[in-house]
Amino acid sequence: MESTVVQVATGKREVVHDITGECERFAASRGGDGLLHVFVPHATAGIAIIELGAGSDDDLLAALGDLLPADDRWRHAHGSRGHGRSHVMPALVPPYATVPVLGGRLALGTWQSVALVDLNLDNPDRQVRLTFLAG
Repeated sequence: MESTVVQVATGKREVVHDITGECERFAASRGGDGLLHVFVPHATAGIAIIELGAGSDDDLLAALGDLLPADDRWRHAHGSRGHGRSHVMPALVPPYATVPVLGGRLALGTWQSVALVDLNLDNPDRQVRLTFLAG
């Protein structure tokens, strides 16, 4: 098992941030077959495998906005308005994903990408742990 941490600056806005390139580089540097496990060690972020760049990322943010409004309904209420929803989001967009790796390449579908999903306006810097389990 080999592991590394990637730093991701998400800024002060809700974001679906593409980390496919970082995942591809890490898997390629390990070569061979195995599994790439992607994990974000934050209570307010998630990992999604989703089509990016064709509006799906904006659709995901809109759907999460509908399901988890940024208002004052949340019992977990410190931080920016609606911060409590960021703590609920990982139940819908989990903080991890596992991708098969074949010959050092991610075995994603044609339109699939790996993305960090972050609704938390209070934490602009994230870490993503990439772990390669050789087959």
